[in-house]
Order: sequence, then structure tokens, then C-alpha cells
Amino acid sequence: MENNEVLEGQNFDILDVAKNIAKEKGITPDEVIEAMEMAIAKAGRTKYGHELDIRASVDRKTGYIGLFRYQEVVKDLEELPLEERTNKINLDKLPKDNSSLKIGDFVVDELPPLNFGRIAVQTAKQVIHQKVKEAEKVVQFNEFKDKVGEIVNGIVKRVEYGNLIVDLGKGEAILRREELLNREIFRRSDRIRAYISDVKFDLKGPQIFLSRAHNSFLVKLFQQEVPEIYDGVIEVKSVARDPGSRAKIAVYTKEKSIDPVGACVGMRGSRVQAVVNELQGEKIDIVLWSEDIATFVVNALGPAEVDKVIIEEDLKKIDVIVPDDQLSLAIGRKGQNVRLASALSGWSIDILTTSQESDRRNEEFKSLSQKFISNLDVDEVIAHLLVTEGFSSIKEIAMVSQDELSSIEGFDDNLSSELINRAKVCLEKIKNENLVLLKKDGVDEYLLNQKDLTTEQLLKLKENNIKNRDQLADLSSYELLEIITDIESKKAEEIIIESRKHWFEDKDGRK
Repeated sequence: MENNEVLEGQNFDILDVAKNIAKEKGITPDEVIEAMEMAIAKAGRTKYGHELDIRASVDRKTGYIGLFRYQEVVKDLEELPLEERTNKINLDKLPKDNSSLKIGDFVVDELPPLNFGRIAVQTAKQVIHQKVKEAEKVVQFNEFKDKVGEIVNGIVKRVEYGNLIVDLGKGEAILRREELLNREIFRRSDRIRAYISDVKFDLKGPQIFLSRAHNSFLVKLFQQEVPEIYDGVIEVKSVARDPGSRAKIAVYTKEKSIDPVGACVGMRGSRVQAVVNELQGEKIDIVLWSEDIATFVVNALGPAEVDKVIIEEDLKKIDVIVPDDQLSLAIGRKGQNVRLASALSGWSIDILTTSQESDRRNEEFKSLSQKFISNLDVDEVIAHLLVTEGFSSIKEIAMVSQDELSSIEGFDDNLSSELINRAKVCLEKIKNENLVLLKKDGVDEYLLNQKDLTTEQLLKLKENNIKNRDQLADLSSYELLEIITDIESKKAEEIIIESRKHWFEDKDGRK
């Protein structure tokens, strides 16, 4: 039914028309009637004057169309500027039937029914059409905004510069080229399944964004194929994808009777194969998640075999040692396997072969031995013994107890005592040398006298151009922790607070 029938027909039920339009467009009858009222009011202003405050009203029960002029009651019209006198009326000039009105109220006069001409009908039709379109957009937005994170089915309506415009039935969505899988091609009228990643509302109406490359698309596909994931029995802990090529998904369950990996694979691989088919052959590794990061990383690097794992928690870094013949498998094509494993675990992963790790260990052994020989003035045998026992710095030797050092085979009390003393002397020498360097580079006395900061830590501050109290005070505790990584957050806060105290003291040192 054409919208202009609302205005052209003489014998019609406007409420039925509104209901029919509302049903067709998927909006409420009230929204249609409001659009009609605006259209009729606009037509009224065209006839009686655009400057007049003319409003239309459709009775929701009878369908009666009323056209009214509104005038605001003011105390004195003459006091107002000329441009503000339109649609105003003096309080003392009110008609008798409106004598009870107060300042700020409106005099409402009903106007004769309109005899719509061709131009008026066209104008009104455009207004109704526009308002109905706006209402449609709001309905679409409200419907799809709650569907973010869901998989939808649609039909490719057209292709624009590599981007797909997808018909979802009750709206259109866009699937950008970068959100498609590698080498994936869709044509007009092709059916497509995708993940609603975002819904926005702008001047054009609701903007629905789809994705097939999103990590959550993979998770949702597994939810559809694996009832245990849908029911929450199996939990997907993390996902890493190289869309269209390879993916890793980490799964976990508290139920000891269930094998989460086996459940996701399915009988003869039926479940995982269904997901692979939807993703155009994307290879999927299902990994057993573990709270122990070493175990999890080993699982994530599968199918490569791992000999040893070395964890550096402070740096959130893991060195993985693999047999020489497993290196290419562990790294993967163009580094894909280790890259996905790193993304899956959230840790930086370095792959070393057994021989590379052995060479590195030998180099570290030689370097540490030479350090002990030169700084402690000991022979090669003693230096090697110290390294073999796990000592990696002069400070560790200075802090160790004499009894612990004497327990090393070949060490007696005299030798242990002498080594500890030499280590302490060496540390003091290094400290004094560092102090000279710090003073030479302009570090102030306040920092040099800090008991909570070592000379090594002061050197780190100097390297970051922190040379005086005010520069230290300007830092946040978080920034200080970024520069000096070997102190606790509480201690960092205390150092910063102490450095700022002089800001709140007067010249006499009083707060």
C-alpha cells in the first residue's frame, strides 16, 4: 500500500493503514502514526505559513485527523524582539474561552481540514517515508546489537572493492576483505556464515560488521559442533589463528572422566573436520591447557618433541630445547608453529636445538669461570667448581654462608672464608668505581645516599636521565619499576613518596 493513500483517500481507516505499514516494515503502529502527524503538520505549514507553529494529531482510537495552531502566552508581546513575536500572544488579549491560561501555556486553535494538492501529497509522502526508514533503522540496530558475538547466515548481495555486502534478512552487513580467510572468494548470491564482531549506529543507520577471521568465530564453530563446549563442561582457554592457514585452540575440563581433546576431535575426527571444512581447510591443533606454563607450552608446540624447558618468569620468556631433527617442526613453516604457540600461551618462546643449547651453556660456563678468575684471583679449577655448583655472580658468593661453601667437595673452611672475603672486597671495589662514575656524570647527593638503591640501580636511573631528587620524584612507582626491575612494587612506592616530601615542606623544613 502506497504511503500517499493515507493522505489522498477520503474514505479510509488511517489506523488500519498504520498497522499495515508497521507490519510490512517491522515497526510499531505508533511510529507510523507519528510520521503521518509530522507529514500532515508539514503540509499544514506549507498552506498556512512556514513560520507558524502548526501541529497535527491523529486520534489513536477513532483515527480522526486534527490540525492545530499553537501560540505561547506571554506577558507583553511588545517587549520581545520582532523575530521572536511569531507564535506568541499577549496575556491580556486571550479569548474568553482561554482566559484561565497562564504565561508559558499555549492557545490551541483547530484549523480547517486540509485539501491536499499534488505537491502537498508528495511532500507528505516523503516525510512519512523518511520517518518510517528512520524507525526501521532503530529496530534493526536494537535487534542486531544484542547479537554481537553470534554466528549468522546470510547471502552475498554484492561485492564492493573486495568487501562483501551480506543480506541477513532483516538487515545488511559488511564483511571486509581483511576479515575473510586467505584466498577465500565469494560471489553474488553465495550463502555465507560469519561472526558478528561489532554493531554501530551512525547517520547511515546500523552498521553491522562481520568476520570469518576473528578468533571467536573459531570458538563459536566449536560450540556448535561440540556439545560439551556449548554446555560449559569443556572450556576454551585461548585461541591463536593464522586465518585460513592454521589455528591452535587450548581446551580444559574439570571433569576427570572426559578427554577434552578427544571430545573436540570427535569420532574419527568428525567434529573438528566439520570446523575445518567451514574454514576452507584451515588446519586446527587442539591443545590440552595446563596451569603449569611449561607443560602448556610443550603441548602448544606439538607435534614437535621437546627435551627441556627453561623459564624466565620476570621476562615472561621461555627457552625450549628440542632435538636437532625437531627444530624445523617446532618452528614451523615461516615460524608459524612457534608464533601460534607463543600467542596461545601469552609467553615469548625461543627455540634452541640440543647442540645450540650445549654451545650456549659452554659459552656461559667459560664466561662465568673467567669472571671468577679475574675478580676473585682464583685458579681455573676453583672457578669451574663454583660455576658447576650454580654460582652465577660475585654477589652470590659474597652472600653465601661459609658452611654452605665448605660443603663443596675440595673446599675447606679457610678456602671458603677467603673466597667470601674476596667477593665482598670485589663488590666494594665495584661499588666505589660506580660511585665515581655516578658523581662524574652529575648524580646528586640525595640519590647517592639512598640506602634502598644499589649503585647498579643508580646506574640504571642515570641511563634513563634520572640524576636528581626532583627527577626521581616526577616518576610514578610504575615508571620506576619499569627502569629498575629487581625491586618490589611496595618499595618503589616508598622511594617515590620519600623523594616528594620536600615539595610539601617550607623553607625551615616544616610541613
